[in-house]
Amino acid sequence: MLETTNLKNIFKKFAIARNRASSKENEAMRAIVYSMDLLLPGLYIWLFGFSFRIGGSVPDDIPYKYPGKIHELAGIALVLPGYRIFTTYRGSYDPKQTSNTGTNSF
Repeated sequence: MLETTNLKNIFKKFAIARNRASSKENEAMRAIVYSMDLLLPGLYIWLFGFSFRIGGSVPDDIPYKYPGKIHELAGIALVLPGYRIFTTYRGSYDPKQTSNTGTNSF
């Protein structure tokens, strides 16, 4: 019985550690999304949970938490001054946006 309790405690500790690491990854990705969304100059790289950012800014969560999200596992973006962006990402940052916008395209 004692061994089972120790295993449960170990699993709980690892789950907490995983959640903390995941939270840090999410915050780093939110910073990239926020910076790209606002076209803040910088170099942004993300690859399967690893992210690298030179420039940009962390999200300003006042008066609400920035909800943007990147829907790809890997990509790179270069934002230059003058609102020029070069990126491999072609999706939306808005998690609520649907593909049917109600407009016709020719």
